[in-house]
Formats: sequence, C-alpha cells, structure tokens
Amino acid sequence: MRKIIYYVAVSADGFISGLNDDISGFVQQGEGVNQYFQDLKDFDIVIMGRKTYEFGYKYGMEPGQPAYPNMKHYIFSDSLILENPHEDVKVLNRDLKHIETLKSESGSDIYLCGGGEFAGWLLDNQLIDVLKIKANPVVLGEGIRLFGSSKNKVQLNRINLREYDNSLNVVTYEIRY
Repeated sequence: MRKIIYYVAVSADGFISGLNDDISGFVQQGEGVNQYFQDLKDFDIVIMGRKTYEFGYKYGMEPGQPAYPNMKHYIFSDSLILENPHEDVKVLNRDLKHIETLKSESGSDIYLCGGGEFAGWLLDNQLIDVLKIKANPVVLGEGIRLFGSSKNKVQLNRINLREYDNSLNVVTYEIRY
C-alpha cells in the first residue's frame, strides 16, 4: 500500500506561504533545497489541490501542464477545468474513493504537494501517512496554514531529522491517528 507523504516547506509559525502566496521568506537554495529536488525523483505520483496547482502559473507553468517531470498529477478540485491537459495531468473531485484507489495501486509513495486546505481534508480523513517538513527559519505571521482550517489533533512520531545550511531543517514524522 502506498503512503501519502506531505513534503512541504513551513515557517516556524506553521504557514506554508505568507499573504498572497508569498514564499520569498523560505530558503530558496542550498544543500537542503537540492536534497528536496533529489527526493522528488522517488515519487511517480503527485497530488494537490486546485490552488496549489494554479500557484505554478505564477512561475510560467501553463494550465494543463505537469508541474513535476516524471510524475502523474492528480489535482483535486470541484471547479478546475483544463482544456487539453497533458496526459499526466488529471483533475478529480474530492472523493475519498479516488485517494483510496491511488493508495492501493502499485508504485512509489505519493507526494502530497499541498495546499493547506487539501492537506487538512486529507488529515481529517486520516489519509496522510508521513509529514516531511522543510522547517524554515522565518516567522510569517499570517498566510496559508500547514493544514488549512483543520482542527484535527494527531500524534507525530519523529523518524528523521536532517540539518542543512541556511538553518533549514528537514524533519520527517510518522502520523499516528
């Protein structure tokens, strides 16, 4: 059974971006960022919400195109419509059956790219297995929370900690529901 791994940058106060999707305060280069890009090569599927997918448009990605090479993309949205999407990009509605099907198929673990509300929905439904955060040395004060508006309480079991330059730490937790 595949695991869903929420691998995401987060501020010290729990935000995955600041106001207006601002990520400029996060570490953008260095050994930890290089390791993140290396780690992405281990995934063959990425899942995300609509807002996270559309965030890529700010960086030149065209609607319907994949954000990550060599991964099948599943964007969970009840409103996104893509004209002629790439064969590796599929829009699905937020139905637990879709997630359960992806988890049951053979292949690598599943990369949960975000965003906060989608991750919160997955957490509320006990579907995230691993939380892997790139803990950034910044306080944003406001923005998009790690798990959106979820109020779910879970226990985390730290399974790995890596310290990098620029005071970036990557902490991996197993989620216990």
